[in-house]
Amino acid sequence: MSWPSPIRWLPAGVLGFGAVVNIYFVGGRVQPVPLLTPLDSIPAVLQGLPSTPIEVSEEEQRVAGMSSFILRRHAPSDSAAMVFSVYVGYYEQQRQGSSIHSPRNCLPGAGWEPVGDRPVTIQTAIGAATVNRYHLVNGPLQSIVYYWYQGRGRIAHNEYIVKYELLRDAALLGRTEEALVRIVVPVIEGDIAAADSIGVRVARDLAPAVDAVIPPR
Repeated sequence: MSWPSPIRWLPAGVLGFGAVVNIYFVGGRVQPVPLLTPLDSIPAVLQGLPSTPIEVSEEEQRVAGMSSFILRRHAPSDSAAMVFSVYVGYYEQQRQGSSIHSPRNCLPGAGWEPVGDRPVTIQTAIGAATVNRYHLVNGPLQSIVYYWYQGRGRIAHNEYIVKYELLRDAALLGRTEEALVRIVVPVIEGDIAAADSIGVRVARDLAPAVDAVIPPR
């Protein structure tokens, strides 16, 4: 693959040791919540570009701990160059040893360094959504990444708030299901604006597509 490092952020760092410990102690109340329909029902064609699956090893899946996932490379059918990749990892129940990993924690280890990050608000068919936007470099390579956490009736980007809501919903609702959604767009010929434009358009399509397959609050 041309861009292996950003799309292998599955075994990243955990959201926080405190969250994992607390989830463990309230785990008796928390019940797994399955998807409404399989993640494969998320359209395989986004922005007019077909996709092919990206292989994830059993070990990477074990470390990431997701219940279900898709990882796809989108490109024109007559081209080997990736235009963007999409990852959605769903957790039916988050608990000790099986919780969402934050992409930001493994960037240095994977060789990708953030040179810019900020929250971005995107208008989607299910309402406004604030997501994380990262500009990454790895030697001569650059990528723009959009990612967010989606589940239990909301889209979130702030990982401290995500952790708080996880503990709250575990204690009050007995639910911790959630999806990590990520889009990686390689920067071609230094055109960051073009990569951003692709990322935003894909995010607008992807957020409602994920919403259609995950359980409502």
